[in-house]
Amino acid sequence: MPTTPSPPEPRSTVRTLLRLWPYVRPVRARLFTAAFIAILASCIGLVIPLVLKWMVDGPVADRDPAGVWLGALYLLLLGLAEALLFGLRRWLVARPLTHVEAEMRAGLYRHLQRLPIAFHDRWPSGQLLSRATTDLMLLRMFLAFPLTFLLVNGVTILVGVIIMLVQDWTLGLVILVPAVPVMVTCVVFEKRYSGAARLAQDQVGDLTTVVEEGVLGIRIIKGFGRHRSQARAFRELSGKLRGTELHKARLLATILGVIVTLPELAIGAALVLGAVRVADGDLSAGTLVAFLSTALALRWPVDSIGFLLAMSQEAATATERYFEVMDAEPESGPAEPQSAGAAGSAAAAGSRAAGAARVGDGGPPARAKPRVGEAPRSAERRDLHPGESRDPALTGRRPRPPVPPKRHDCPRESNTGLAFHAVTFRYPDAPDGSPPVLHRVDLHIRPGESLALVGATGSGKTTLTALVPRLHEVTEGRITLDGTDITEMSREELRSRVAVAFEEPTLFSASVGENVLMGGGDGEADLKRALAVAQADFAHALPQGTDTQVGEQGLSLSGGQRQRLALARAVVGRPDFLVLDDPLSALDVHTEAAVEAALRRVLADTTALIVAHRPSTVLLADRVALLSGGRITAVGTHHELLRDNPEYAHLMSGAPAGTQEDDER
Repeated sequence: MPTTPSPPEPRSTVRTLLRLWPYVRPVRARLFTAAFIAILASCIGLVIPLVLKWMVDGPVADRDPAGVWLGALYLLLLGLAEALLFGLRRWLVARPLTHVEAEMRAGLYRHLQRLPIAFHDRWPSGQLLSRATTDLMLLRMFLAFPLTFLLVNGVTILVGVIIMLVQDWTLGLVILVPAVPVMVTCVVFEKRYSGAARLAQDQVGDLTTVVEEGVLGIRIIKGFGRHRSQARAFRELSGKLRGTELHKARLLATILGVIVTLPELAIGAALVLGAVRVADGDLSAGTLVAFLSTALALRWPVDSIGFLLAMSQEAATATERYFEVMDAEPESGPAEPQSAGAAGSAAAAGSRAAGAARVGDGGPPARAKPRVGEAPRSAERRDLHPGESRDPALTGRRPRPPVPPKRHDCPRESNTGLAFHAVTFRYPDAPDGSPPVLHRVDLHIRPGESLALVGATGSGKTTLTALVPRLHEVTEGRITLDGTDITEMSREELRSRVAVAFEEPTLFSASVGENVLMGGGDGEADLKRALAVAQADFAHALPQGTDTQVGEQGLSLSGGQRQRLALARAVVGRPDFLVLDDPLSALDVHTEAAVEAALRRVLADTTALIVAHRPSTVLLADRVALLSGGRITAVGTHHELLRDNPEYAHLMSGAPAGTQEDDER
């Protein structure tokens, strides 16, 4: 399982939370209004002790029932006003803050789609999921309550202390005695709770990863009888999280004990001292009642400091975790075209950048442009059975005039087709000094030609195919499409011209039709054509036909069915360039033969790079390139390499190979 990168150097809580300002700024008017209303409501609450003082020293002392009833009416009106203002504050913040949360979540998802594959290789999916759910929920709760009430309670305490000092400065100083130890406790608590909050949220991410892997891998777990060991691993992580949460609870209990106990002792001392002074005639009973009522009114603002600080620390930690992802550099290269403010377009472009390359999760890309500089193809291909015709209804294109096939080496410069020029690749997180996965690869695929890429396990075949749609960036050298360096194209343009079918087909929780049309196409006609090409007509026999939901990862289908749908998704948009990573590995021999026959028609009009492990797949291509040790060591026809290259003959013979180090991921 990938490990979460180490957190950055900690910042101050205030500096961290200030990073939320760009998201909060659009709703700042409502938030400031809500804060002002909350301050007004709290100040109204501080007027109540003054009314009590008037009642005790006036109507009560004068035995005036009418004055007592009038004072009671004042208290009732003040209480109602305070309650209504707090209710209004809640109404003001609810809608805009849910909007802020939704915008941050959408921004995170868009950014995740634009991050390079190397980022996703390093990060567990559970950690990313927890940032998009739990952390953003914590931020919304912070913006809705602690952020406002840290300000409101601070103002309330300040105004309340001033009122008490004005009423009697001696008793006021008694109340202020606990202020210093309380502040020291808060500083110590903040430092310790911050680390515990960060650890707890990271552990939630790890736990989420375990749950996700357990659900997605349930067949493996049950098949190997590993449910007990998985449950044990879950209990261990859950126990660690429980221990961290208990540590947080102990810290919170400590600060609450200090914050509650010291002010209560101060109020008790003020009560005793005030009662003595009232008895001596130095203080009126009404003043003592008002003073104590004000002190009691400040109990909630003071007592709440502990959990407000705790929620602020959790929000600061959630902000750090959120921006750890948002600060990651997206894929480099020309900017994707996007209209101002078009969040939906940004999401679609970001989805295409996630590594799906028209097979991904970002919605249908633009229709492929007509190819430039197409060269004529041979009508008599080695892999075309005698008498077999190319059906224009399946290919969607006119047949090309035949020319005799000819072999040529891989030129360093080419103005047409797909060309690799001295391409070297090393994974970004590879140890220093380690050899590259690919080293100075030179390869040219002519327009309309199909080239099979053959090599032992770990030779770098899948890595090479991933460089074409820029799922990874080349370390050295360059790749060109029709003479244009792919790094000079926007990813949207590149991935609208290149379609990929991966060896491990990934389907989404959508219908069969929606999964296939993610690769492009204009509707039902293209869908039917692609299903026919991929020999995926089984889709029409499903309970709801092509509207049938395939479920998460398409696990309701067989491996061969998933692979055929992935192949249909790759060809549905009639791509200019087709990259197939062993697309027939999960098919039985009869289905494989049918798919191959249909693929021959598609490949007749498409430039294709095909990773192949079996002779039947190799025969789909015009030429074959042998990849060995990260280099192209031979290029030719299948029969030429079979005759002249022992390594190729050994790979195609199916004989047991020697142990090789698997450098590929």
